[in-house]
Amino acid sequence: MEGASVDMDPELARQLFFEGATLVFLGVPEGSEFGIDCNSWQVGPRFRGVKMVPPGVHFVHYSVKRKDGAASETGPRTGIFLHLEQKEIRLLHWNPQDELMVPAPEEEAEKLREQLTSLDPFLGPYPYESLRCWVSLSSHINKEVIGRLQPVCGNIYAFPEVLPTENMTHTEDRAKHNLPKYDSGCQSYKEGMSRLPLMKQKAGTEIRFSQLPAKLYPENATPAEVTKHSMDLSYALGCLLETNYPGQPLEVLAELQFSFVCFLLGNVYEGFEQWKGLLNLLCRSETFALQQPDLYSEVISILYHQLAQVPTDFFIDIVSQDNFLTSTLQVLFSFLCSPSADKSVRKKAMRFRAHLTKKFQWDFEEEPLDCAPIVVQLPEGWDNTA
Repeated sequence: MEGASVDMDPELARQLFFEGATLVFLGVPEGSEFGIDCNSWQVGPRFRGVKMVPPGVHFVHYSVKRKDGAASETGPRTGIFLHLEQKEIRLLHWNPQDELMVPAPEEEAEKLREQLTSLDPFLGPYPYESLRCWVSLSSHINKEVIGRLQPVCGNIYAFPEVLPTENMTHTEDRAKHNLPKYDSGCQSYKEGMSRLPLMKQKAGTEIRFSQLPAKLYPENATPAEVTKHSMDLSYALGCLLETNYPGQPLEVLAELQFSFVCFLLGNVYEGFEQWKGLLNLLCRSETFALQQPDLYSEVISILYHQLAQVPTDFFIDIVSQDNFLTSTLQVLFSFLCSPSADKSVRKKAMRFRAHLTKKFQWDFEEEPLDCAPIVVQLPEGWDNTA
């Protein structure tokens, strides 16, 4: 493993070697990319894993090096969230057929304990200088969160396998979708796209994110209530919390971190979409925010650490399309920096706003687009002339 940290006090290293957890990876193809938490390296011929891993939650990620004739390329990334105990040994074998790291039984892993000393030269030390960064990104994620959100298959894929919803091997199946009996070629791109079968992600590979509310207001809401709940999303956020985190609103922050790690370190675009959706709810729920100062103090801390991991121009293209991040944070600051907010949270929010203005050159003083007149889509059947 090239680039691993070796500058550590010998006595501390010896203590960590026996007290920390050990991850053993056997058979990883040379030249592949391997990482744990915020670190990644290229796998060398002697690589067998990572030692001195601090107990707790970790995210292991890898991209296998594939050879196609004389050329070679690195495949899409696969990640695994792990919760490690003190002195635990976790053994995974490389499965070349599926190109996956497959966990070995605990008994097999325990048999390696007597061989740890001989394995030492082949284990890279966990880079402790990056631990603070990882903890700041995963402080709310625990073993229970991993069990709830990680896919049933245990792996988080940057590009998960998809399957057609129907086989369409029979003529009648193709007829239902207005497809020709025989493939006569496509006359246009549009026709080609229309002939593609409907696809769905392979069962068990889906990240089990909370489903965001489709409706922002309650049933039978009046036009005034529809407008109110479309501007202040506290009702929608309350529905999300009641469905997924009853009585434990702080746990939504773990999902906010989990989705960001999936995106940042796992290269999972779905993670970004979930992070964006959760952030939108949290930042536009004024009534809820003013009632939960402790939760929003944590929201600020989480966003501070998350945005510290991206370059200053990271959101430029995204922001230029719909101005999502700046406008969303602008709404958040509009009530967290107001006199009605908790004093300590207001002070923290103002410092965070100043930090973002300096780092990203974002303007939070301009009137947000949310202040423009809102056209509310009334429920079907409403008489808007009444």
